Amino acid sequence: MSDESAGGAVPGPDGALRCPWGLSTEDYVKYHDEEWGRPVHGDDALFERVSLEAFQSGLSWITILRRREGFRAAFAGFKISDVAAFTDTDRERLLADDGIIRNRAKIDATLANARVLADWPEGELDTLIWSHAPDPTARPARPAPRVIGDVPAITDESTALSKALKKRGLRFVGPTTAYALMQACGLVNDHLVDCMARKR
Repeated sequence: MSDESAGGAVPGPDGALRCPWGLSTEDYVKYHDEEWGRPVHGDDALFERVSLEAFQSGLSWITILRRREGFRAAFAGFKISDVAAFTDTDRERLLADDGIIRNRAKIDATLANARVLADWPEGELDTLIWSHAPDPTARPARPAPRVIGDVPAITDESTALSKALKKRGLRFVGPTTAYALMQACGLVNDHLVDCMARKR
């Protein structure tokens, strides 16, 4: 079995080893190398990630990534205060926008989440999410994943984050979605042990 078929890091066109998914399409290379797994802070930035992870539920991430600029245009750059002020007319506009995923439940959840978050003190979403990052000094530490199969879909921390977000009124934030958020926003580093991005 080759390293690639086993799910280990594989060399890209430049010879550098990367997580296999990071080479599966051209769109993924830049996202993998420069964004995924790097710390994200700020309420609006995290609202965008929460929203996009919710839209990704049941779909592949590449579907969302290729529409991300469409999502940003449709949702006012994911500025919480602006989205919270969206009207029924905006909702109908979103349902007709082929630049995004026109899923009624996910659109409604995004609008509802913005209204909830608009009432939070500045920085509270950032603080809540990052309070669920695993303790880097905890022992035994979780080893760096060697192959894709070593990467979990849910953890105790993502389950706790999901519960905390739901308790505060947010929707479409199940444990799997919460863990994808943690991976994307750098709360955990799930780049494979030999991946060039892990060492950055």
